[in-house]
Amino acid sequence: MSSTSASSQLNKTLCAHYLSLPQGGLCQVTYVWIDGSGEGLRSKTRTMESEPCDVEDVPEWIFDGSSTSQAESTKSDMLLVPVRMFRDPFALDPNKLVLCEVLKYDREPADTNLRHACNKIMEKVKDFHPWFGMEQEYTLLGVDGHPYAWPTKGYPKPQGPYYCGVGADRAFGRDIVDCHYKACLYAGIKISGSNAEVMPSQWEFQVGPCEGIEIADHLWMARFLLHRVCEDFGVIATLDPKPMVGNWNGAGCHTNFSTETTRAEGGLEHIETAIEKLRLHHAEHIGVSDPHGGQDNQRRLTGFHETSKIHEFSAGVANRTASIRIPLQVDLDKRGYLEDRRPAANCDPYAVTAAIARTCLLVEEEENVSVPNKVLRSSNPR
Repeated sequence: MSSTSASSQLNKTLCAHYLSLPQGGLCQVTYVWIDGSGEGLRSKTRTMESEPCDVEDVPEWIFDGSSTSQAESTKSDMLLVPVRMFRDPFALDPNKLVLCEVLKYDREPADTNLRHACNKIMEKVKDFHPWFGMEQEYTLLGVDGHPYAWPTKGYPKPQGPYYCGVGADRAFGRDIVDCHYKACLYAGIKISGSNAEVMPSQWEFQVGPCEGIEIADHLWMARFLLHRVCEDFGVIATLDPKPMVGNWNGAGCHTNFSTETTRAEGGLEHIETAIEKLRLHHAEHIGVSDPHGGQDNQRRLTGFHETSKIHEFSAGVANRTASIRIPLQVDLDKRGYLEDRRPAANCDPYAVTAAIARTCLLVEEEENVSVPNKVLRSSNPR
């Protein structure tokens, strides 16, 4: 049996009694923010006199940044600035979840507040109508750090039957996946799908398409819901890009990108131009592919297990070993989107989408980008 948390063994029926008690017209609002690690999420809840109609109705709040690795004790007051509001799938209506930016005591963005800069870029490129879709892979672990439902000693059967698999010997933790999906739908997150992944106990959900800054807001809140659902079940969802060494797939956050011109008739030409710009800025994009400048991704982007090599840029039609994949249907339709397969599962979506928008839409004219004919034809499709 996998190791589950002690809290998950508490009496949930008893808990449900208290959660169903009337609130007397009051509203619980839970503030959610990214902590000093750039990966972890924190939250705390306050009571409001009435249900907020919009995020502007939710006031700013203060927290102790010295306890979240975001400030020194001498200047520890940090500001939570609500930026997007969702329904609360745990406390239910009329209660809310609000995603917040974090500001220092002097109202400058916190070091891990990458939303602030991302939003500026998205404002500059809004006339291009950039759409993003992100594919969040994750791995379920017991609280002992061992993959959920894996043998205590040894390994499960080799990869092959698990991707989109069905059956008790192939799909581990589906209850968690289904509950998370419904929680996202209830909250108003633009979740678009889910599936079992290649490694056993590894899963994926997709968010989008969303325009501009919305994609990262929704993905961060979807991550929060994932961790909360897993908390209820007593397990851990890790976004580690390579949780298991050996012949096992890693975990990424493939990012799909399009603009009004790439989605229009003849858009493939604009996709090819964007790919060449991404080629010129490959090192920069690897640097934002995880919270540690690409160090985490070195364990994942090896050229094996459906990945490209971290220091080599490549692109191809239907090629899952390329840095950038052009889906087969996009190639046939001559318009659509590209898939950046480089971002790691633990990436900050603000950093990743800002980099893509900046490179593809704000690149300096003097770079004089030219598109070689072999950009999309050099790789064997898979």
